[in-house]
Amino acid sequence: QVQLVESGGGLVQPGGSLRLSCAASEFVLDYYNIGWFRQAPGKEREGISCISSNDGRTYYADSVKGRFTISRDHAKNTVYLQMNSLKPEDTAVYYCAAENKNLYCSGLPNEYDYWGQGTQVSVSS
Repeated sequence: QVQLVESGGGLVQPGGSLRLSCAASEFVLDYYNIGWFRQAPGKEREGISCISSNDGRTYYADSVKGRFTISRDHAKNTVYLQMNSLKPEDTAVYYCAAENKNLYCSGLPNEYDYWGQGTQVSVSS
């Protein structure tokens, strides 16, 4: 059973930063495309970033481009999402997800097979 665990969420003021972590046990994240998604109340789940397993290429949604950075730590078997210049509209539950069917990652939730439980990010003054 593939299990993903997110951490690092919390309450931060506008303009602040957080780093989310997506860790796994029992399997190696390097072999999977990893996506970060978020869902705000009353809204659909949105793909905001992903990183491909084969060549490390990354994707960012326009809403986070230039502010968020996705990366892998191979030694720690963890994928990070560094979030800078946070805005109130970034408030949501953030999820990481994994799949290994496709050559490259995508921002489409339906492409992912394994999901974490989510971590709350709240941006407010």
